[in-house]
Amino acid sequence: MTKEKGRLLRADAQRNRDKILAAAVRVFAEEGLDARMERIAREAGVGSGTLYRNFPTREVLIEAAYRNELAKLCDAAPDLLATLPPREALRAWMGRFIDYATAKLGMADALRALVAAGVNPYAQSHEMILTALTSLLDAGTRAGVVRKDIGATDMFAALTGIALASGRPEQREQAERLLDLTLDGLGAGT
Repeated sequence: MTKEKGRLLRADAQRNRDKILAAAVRVFAEEGLDARMERIAREAGVGSGTLYRNFPTREVLIEAAYRNELAKLCDAAPDLLATLPPREALRAWMGRFIDYATAKLGMADALRALVAAGVNPYAQSHEMILTALTSLLDAGTRAGVVRKDIGATDMFAALTGIALASGRPEQREQAERLLDLTLDGLGAGT
């Protein structure tokens, strides 16, 4: 169970919340600001009441959807390092970064509207991503598979460039090739 407003959510409530957030990312990516809350509820398989109980306004939903995507990305780093060798963990996380960036690009209009309304959904995003990247790069350096002269800010810039150049879903094959090329360039001894 996770906490919401100081209280733990029941497992079924958490599943509904997760389904709503996933549906919101998809629908906002498809329809931008024209996305209707009722469609998001329908896509999530929940009633409008459940959607509004969790997310009383469009702005709250947009911010929560973005922050959820960010948390999924950053929380993946320790899990990947616990289950994969450092190089494979880094590569898996790089693919997840493209997923995150694709969702963010798809939601760009909705996120811009949120910023215009005075909400900063990006607060702490940069730091969270750099922390996750640092843990992955440090593990790779300790294992001797990542160069010592590459820092998290450099890697973040490279991944952002790949996402901007090849972040649309139909460009995924190109993004994967660019990620492999980047990973090869990170190799120790290159």
